[in-house]
Amino acid sequence: MAADDAAIREVNGVKLEVRDIGSGRPLLFLHPGHPSGRLAGNAPVLSKLAENFRVIAPTHPGFGRDTAPETLTTVEDLSYLYLELLDALNLKDAVVVGASLGGWIAASMAIKSTARMSRLLFVNPLGIKVGGREARDIADIFAIFDKEIAALGYADATLGTPDRTKLSEDEFLFMAKSREATARYAWSPYMHDPKLKGRLYRIKIPTLVLAGEADRIVAPGYAKAFADAIPGARFTTIPGAGHFPHHEQPDALSAAIAQFAGG
Repeated sequence: MAADDAAIREVNGVKLEVRDIGSGRPLLFLHPGHPSGRLAGNAPVLSKLAENFRVIAPTHPGFGRDTAPETLTTVEDLSYLYLELLDALNLKDAVVVGASLGGWIAASMAIKSTARMSRLLFVNPLGIKVGGREARDIADIFAIFDKEIAALGYADATLGTPDRTKLSEDEFLFMAKSREATARYAWSPYMHDPKLKGRLYRIKIPTLVLAGEADRIVAPGYAKAFADAIPGARFTTIPGAGHFPHHEQPDALSAAIAQFAGG
Protein backbone atom coordinates (compact mmCIF):
# COMPACT_ATOMS: atom_id res chain seq x y z
CA MET A 1 0.00 0.00 0.00
CA ALA A 2 1.36 3.42 -0.91
CA ALA A 3 2.21 5.81 1.89
CA ASP A 4 -0.64 8.18 1.02
CA ASP A 5 -3.31 5.48 0.94
CA ALA A 6 -5.48 4.27 3.79
CA ALA A 7 -7.70 1.22 3.80
CA ILE A 8 -11.01 1.04 5.61
CA ARG A 9 -11.00 -1.99 7.88
CA GLU A 10 -14.03 -3.04 9.90
CA VAL A 11 -13.26 -4.26 13.42
CA ASN A 12 -16.16 -5.50 15.52
CA GLY A 13 -18.54 -3.31 13.53
CA VAL A 14 -16.35 -0.20 13.71
CA LYS A 15 -14.88 1.22 10.49
CA LEU A 16 -11.22 2.15 10.94
CA GLU A 17 -9.04 4.16 8.56
CA VAL A 18 -5.77 2.20 8.65
CA ARG A 19 -2.45 2.92 6.93
CA ASP A 20 -0.35 -0.20 6.47
CA ILE A 21 3.10 0.47 5.00
CA GLY A 22 6.54 -1.09 5.01
CA SER A 23 7.49 -4.67 5.82
CA GLY A 24 9.05 -6.67 8.60
CA ARG A 25 8.19 -6.74 12.26
CA PRO A 26 4.73 -5.22 12.88
CA LEU A 27 4.55 -1.84 14.60
CA LEU A 28 1.25 -0.32 15.70
CA PHE A 29 1.46 3.49 15.91
CA LEU A 30 -1.27 5.23 17.94
CA HIS A 31 -1.40 8.95 17.24
CA PRO A 32 -1.93 11.87 19.67
CA GLY A 33 -5.08 13.88 20.18
CA HIS A 34 -5.59 17.64 19.70
CA PRO A 35 -3.81 19.69 18.43
CA SER A 36 -1.60 17.17 16.61
CA GLY A 37 -4.32 14.68 15.71
CA ARG A 38 -4.35 12.06 12.97
CA LEU A 39 -1.26 11.31 10.91
CA ALA A 40 -1.42 12.00 7.19
CA GLY A 41 -0.14 9.27 4.90
CA ASN A 42 2.92 11.35 4.02
CA ALA A 43 3.93 11.99 7.65
CA PRO A 44 7.74 11.69 7.79
CA VAL A 45 7.67 9.60 10.95
CA LEU A 46 5.64 6.89 9.19
CA SER A 47 7.98 6.65 6.20
CA LYS A 48 11.02 6.59 8.50
CA LEU A 49 9.56 3.80 10.64
CA ALA A 50 8.55 1.89 7.49
CA GLU A 51 12.25 1.53 6.65
CA ASN A 52 12.49 -1.00 9.49
CA PHE A 53 8.96 -2.14 10.27
CA ARG A 54 5.57 -2.96 8.86
CA VAL A 55 3.79 0.12 10.21
CA ILE A 56 0.08 -0.08 11.00
CA ALA A 57 -1.24 3.41 11.76
CA PRO A 58 -4.98 3.64 12.42
CA THR A 59 -6.85 6.91 12.75
CA HIS A 60 -8.82 6.94 15.99
CA PRO A 61 -12.59 6.94 15.35
CA GLY A 62 -13.84 10.52 15.16
CA PHE A 63 -10.48 11.96 14.06
CA GLY A 64 -10.92 11.01 10.40
CA ARG A 65 -13.68 11.58 7.90
CA ASP A 66 -16.22 9.32 9.58
CA THR A 67 -18.10 10.06 12.77
CA ALA A 68 -17.22 7.87 15.75
CA PRO A 69 -19.91 5.31 16.68
CA GLU A 70 -22.01 6.24 19.70
CA THR A 71 -20.62 3.20 21.52
CA LEU A 72 -17.09 4.65 21.57
CA THR A 73 -16.81 7.37 24.20
CA THR A 74 -13.75 6.55 26.32
CA VAL A 75 -10.11 5.58 26.03
CA GLU A 76 -11.14 2.22 27.51
CA ASP A 77 -13.36 1.68 24.48
CA LEU A 78 -10.48 2.48 22.13
CA SER A 79 -8.13 0.12 23.98
CA TYR A 80 -10.47 -2.81 23.42
CA LEU A 81 -10.93 -1.78 19.79
CA TYR A 82 -7.18 -1.86 19.13
CA LEU A 83 -6.69 -5.15 20.96
CA GLU A 84 -9.32 -6.52 18.57
CA LEU A 85 -7.43 -4.95 15.64
CA LEU A 86 -4.28 -6.85 16.69
CA ASP A 87 -6.36 -10.03 16.71
CA ALA A 88 -8.01 -9.25 13.35
CA LEU A 89 -4.61 -8.71 11.72
CA ASN A 90 -3.20 -11.77 13.54
CA LEU A 91 -0.17 -9.74 14.59
CA LYS A 92 2.53 -11.44 16.65
CA ASP A 93 5.44 -9.89 18.57
CA ALA A 94 4.13 -6.45 17.68
CA VAL A 95 5.85 -3.25 18.73
CA VAL A 96 3.23 -0.82 20.05
CA VAL A 97 4.03 2.90 20.02
CA GLY A 98 1.62 5.37 21.62
CA ALA A 99 2.11 9.14 21.48
CA SER A 100 0.35 11.48 23.95
CA LEU A 101 -3.32 10.39 23.88
CA GLY A 102 -2.14 7.36 21.90
CA GLY A 103 0.17 6.53 24.81
CA TRP A 104 -2.78 6.48 27.16
CA ILE A 105 -4.59 4.12 24.78
CA ALA A 106 -1.51 1.88 24.52
CA ALA A 107 -1.19 1.71 28.30
CA SER A 108 -4.85 0.83 28.65
CA MET A 109 -4.32 -1.97 26.13
CA ALA A 110 -1.18 -3.29 27.81
CA ILE A 111 -2.64 -3.59 31.30
CA LYS A 112 -5.28 -5.89 29.79
CA SER A 113 -3.14 -8.04 27.50
CA THR A 114 0.32 -8.00 25.94
CA ALA A 115 -0.11 -11.43 24.33
CA ARG A 116 0.47 -10.00 20.83
CA MET A 117 3.06 -7.41 21.90
CA SER A 118 6.82 -7.72 22.30
CA ARG A 119 7.88 -4.12 22.96
CA LEU A 120 6.01 -1.08 24.22
CA LEU A 121 7.05 2.53 23.66
CA PHE A 122 5.37 5.62 25.06
CA VAL A 123 6.07 9.06 23.59
CA ASN A 124 5.04 11.83 26.00
CA PRO A 125 2.16 9.68 27.25
CA LEU A 126 -0.91 11.03 29.00
CA GLY A 127 -3.41 9.12 31.12
CA ILE A 128 -2.24 9.22 34.74
CA LYS A 129 -2.47 11.60 37.69
CA VAL A 130 0.90 12.49 39.17
CA GLY A 131 0.35 15.51 41.42
CA GLY A 132 -2.11 16.12 44.23
CA ARG A 133 -5.83 16.75 43.86
CA GLU A 134 -5.38 20.48 43.24
CA ALA A 135 -2.28 20.15 41.05
CA ARG A 136 -2.61 20.58 37.29
CA ASP A 137 -0.51 17.85 35.70
CA ILE A 138 -1.63 18.59 32.14
CA ALA A 139 -2.30 21.98 30.53
CA ASP A 140 -5.95 22.71 29.76
CA ILE A 141 -5.66 22.81 25.96
CA PHE A 142 -9.35 23.71 25.63
CA ALA A 143 -8.95 26.92 27.66
CA ILE A 144 -6.06 28.50 25.73
CA PHE A 145 -5.41 29.66 22.18
CA ASP A 146 -3.53 27.60 19.62
CA LYS A 147 -0.48 29.88 19.84
CA GLU A 148 -0.29 29.22 23.58
CA ILE A 149 -0.59 25.46 23.00
CA ALA A 150 2.22 25.67 20.44
CA ALA A 151 4.43 27.55 22.92
CA LEU A 152 3.88 24.81 25.50
CA GLY A 153 3.98 21.84 23.16
CA TYR A 154 6.85 22.56 20.76
CA ALA A 155 10.52 23.37 21.07
CA ASP A 156 9.94 25.48 17.93
CA ALA A 157 6.51 27.04 18.38
CA THR A 158 6.28 27.98 14.68
CA LEU A 159 5.78 24.28 13.88
CA GLY A 160 2.60 24.32 15.93
CA THR A 161 1.17 27.46 14.31
CA PRO A 162 0.84 26.79 10.58
CA ASP A 163 -0.20 29.56 8.19
CA ARG A 164 -3.95 29.03 8.12
CA THR A 165 -4.31 30.91 4.84
CA LYS A 166 -2.50 28.00 3.20
CA LEU A 167 -4.47 25.16 4.79
CA SER A 168 -6.86 23.10 2.69
CA GLU A 169 -10.50 22.54 3.53
CA ASP A 170 -9.64 18.99 4.59
CA GLU A 171 -6.92 20.22 6.94
CA PHE A 172 -9.38 22.59 8.62
CA LEU A 173 -11.88 19.74 8.91
CA PHE A 174 -9.37 17.42 10.57
CA MET A 175 -8.27 20.17 12.98
CA ALA A 176 -11.87 20.67 14.10
CA LYS A 177 -12.54 16.94 14.37
CA SER A 178 -9.33 16.43 16.35
CA ARG A 179 -10.46 18.95 18.96
CA GLU A 180 -13.94 17.47 19.16
CA ALA A 181 -12.77 13.84 19.35
CA THR A 182 -10.13 14.56 22.00
CA ALA A 183 -12.81 16.11 24.19
CA ARG A 184 -15.05 13.12 23.54
CA TYR A 185 -12.51 10.61 24.86
CA ALA A 186 -10.51 12.59 27.41
CA TRP A 187 -12.59 15.45 28.82
CA SER A 188 -13.76 13.95 32.11
CA PRO A 189 -11.73 13.16 34.12
CA TYR A 190 -9.45 15.51 32.23
CA MET A 191 -6.79 13.60 30.26
CA HIS A 192 -6.41 10.73 32.73
CA ASP A 193 -7.89 7.58 34.19
CA PRO A 194 -7.71 7.74 38.02
CA LYS A 195 -7.05 3.98 38.17
CA LEU A 196 -4.49 3.66 35.37
CA LYS A 197 -1.33 4.54 37.33
CA GLY A 198 -2.06 1.86 39.91
CA ARG A 199 -2.46 -0.74 37.17
CA LEU A 200 0.69 -0.04 35.16
CA TYR A 201 2.53 -2.66 37.25
CA ARG A 202 0.73 -5.25 35.10
CA ILE A 203 2.94 -4.38 32.11
CA LYS A 204 5.64 -7.06 31.99
CA ILE A 205 7.19 -6.58 28.53
CA PRO A 206 10.22 -4.35 27.75
CA THR A 207 9.04 -0.74 27.84
CA LEU A 208 10.60 2.60 26.94
CA VAL A 209 9.17 6.02 27.79
CA LEU A 210 10.40 8.86 25.57
CA ALA A 211 9.85 12.53 26.39
CA GLY A 212 10.63 15.69 24.47
CA GLU A 213 12.97 17.86 26.52
CA ALA A 214 10.95 21.00 25.77
CA ASP A 215 7.53 19.54 26.61
CA ARG A 216 5.53 21.92 28.79
CA ILE A 217 2.09 20.45 28.07
CA VAL A 218 2.68 18.23 31.10
CA ALA A 219 4.20 19.12 34.47
CA PRO A 220 7.93 18.53 35.04
CA GLY A 221 8.61 14.90 35.89
CA TYR A 222 5.31 13.63 34.48
CA ALA A 223 6.78 11.26 31.86
CA LYS A 224 9.42 10.01 34.32
CA ALA A 225 6.66 9.22 36.84
CA PHE A 226 4.87 7.28 34.10
CA ALA A 227 8.01 5.22 33.49
CA ASP A 228 8.61 4.68 37.21
CA ALA A 229 5.16 3.09 37.55
CA ILE A 230 6.08 0.33 35.05
CA PRO A 231 8.42 -2.41 36.33
CA GLY A 232 11.76 -2.24 34.53
CA ALA A 233 10.73 0.54 32.15
CA ARG A 234 13.48 2.73 30.70
CA PHE A 235 13.19 6.50 30.37
CA THR A 236 15.01 8.89 28.05
CA THR A 237 14.52 12.32 26.51
CA ILE A 238 14.62 13.68 22.97
CA PRO A 239 16.48 17.00 22.52
CA GLY A 240 14.92 19.64 20.32
CA ALA A 241 11.38 18.36 20.80
CA GLY A 242 8.36 19.21 22.90
CA HIS A 243 5.20 17.16 23.31
CA PHE A 244 5.12 16.04 19.68
CA PRO A 245 8.54 14.57 18.73
CA HIS A 246 6.96 12.76 15.76
CA HIS A 247 6.51 16.23 14.21
CA GLU A 248 9.65 18.00 15.41
CA GLN A 249 12.21 15.20 15.43
CA PRO A 250 10.87 12.31 13.31
CA ASP A 251 14.36 11.02 12.48
CA ALA A 252 15.51 10.97 16.12
CA LEU A 253 12.25 9.43 17.29
CA SER A 254 12.26 6.74 14.60
CA ALA A 255 15.89 5.90 15.38
CA ALA A 256 15.15 5.58 19.10
CA ILE A 257 12.20 3.31 18.38
CA ALA A 258 14.21 1.14 15.98
CA GLN A 259 17.11 0.85 18.42
CA PHE A 260 14.89 -0.18 21.33
CA ALA A 261 12.66 -2.48 19.30
CA GLY A 262 15.48 -4.05 17.29
CA GLY A 263 14.16 -2.91 13.92
